[in-house]
Amino acid sequence: MRVVMTIEEFRAMRAAPSSKKPSKYHAEKSGGYASRKEHNRANVLKLMQRAGLISDLREQVSYELIPAQEGERACKYIADFVYTDNETGQTIVEDTKGFRTPEYRIKRKLMLFIHGIRIKET
Repeated sequence: MRVVMTIEEFRAMRAAPSSKKPSKYHAEKSGGYASRKEHNRANVLKLMQRAGLISDLREQVSYELIPAQEGERACKYIADFVYTDNETGQTIVEDTKGFRTPEYRIKRKLMLFIHGIRIKET
C-alpha cells in the first residue's frame, strides 16, 4: 500500500516543531543542575551551610580513578557535592542518585579502593 501526501501535509509536517529527546533516565534539568532532585539537595546543603551544620561546600568535584595512559583518557568520578560535616569534622562526598548505573557502581568501588572514600548516596 502506497501512502500519498499532499504538498500542504508535507509542509505542515516539516514545520512542526521537533520534540526534544528526553534524557536517558528521564531526569529534568532544574536550576542549572542535572535533575530536580540534585537541585533540591543543593538548596538543602546551602541552607545547612548557612546554619553552620556543614562547611566548605563544593559542587562537581572531580576525582581521578585511573590516570591517562597511552591512547586512553583518564577515568574520573565527578561527585555532585563535597563538604565538611562540622559535627564530626569528616569530609563527605555525596552523589544524588535516581538510578545506579553499572558504570556508577564500578566508579563507587574504585573511589573506595583508590581514595578510601565511601560515597554517600541521596
